[in-house]
Amino acid sequence: MNTKLAVFLATAVLVLSACQNETPTAQNEAAEARTAADQAGQAATEAAQATGQAAQQGVEAAAAATGEAATEAGAAIDQATESARAAAAEASAKAADATATAAQKTADAAENVADKADKSAEEVEKK
Repeated sequence: MNTKLAVFLATAVLVLSACQNETPTAQNEAAEARTAADQAGQAATEAAQATGQAAQQGVEAAAAATGEAATEAGAAIDQATESARAAAAEASAKAADATATAAQKTADAAENVADKADKSAEEVEKK
């Protein structure tokens, strides 16, 4: 909208200068038209700068949010990795304990068999 206004005012200035009316009123009106065109051009420039600054701030905010999200995701991954390591260590410890328990039971059973074999041998010798 500001750009259209600036173009319209610039056109009005050119039309007025083409008339070349030398009366003081015409000269005054032409000067006012030039001033208005200059002001409109300045307003359009300022609006474009404000739009550019807003866009830049939007990009910076998005980049900051993305960086923060990446940091949070990295922390979540680190925490999940640590939890997985702890679970694996616990599972490994439980498996080692189960293996040790099974080995102990096997040794106990073997000892029982050996004791029975000794008793059987002693009974056979007695006979």
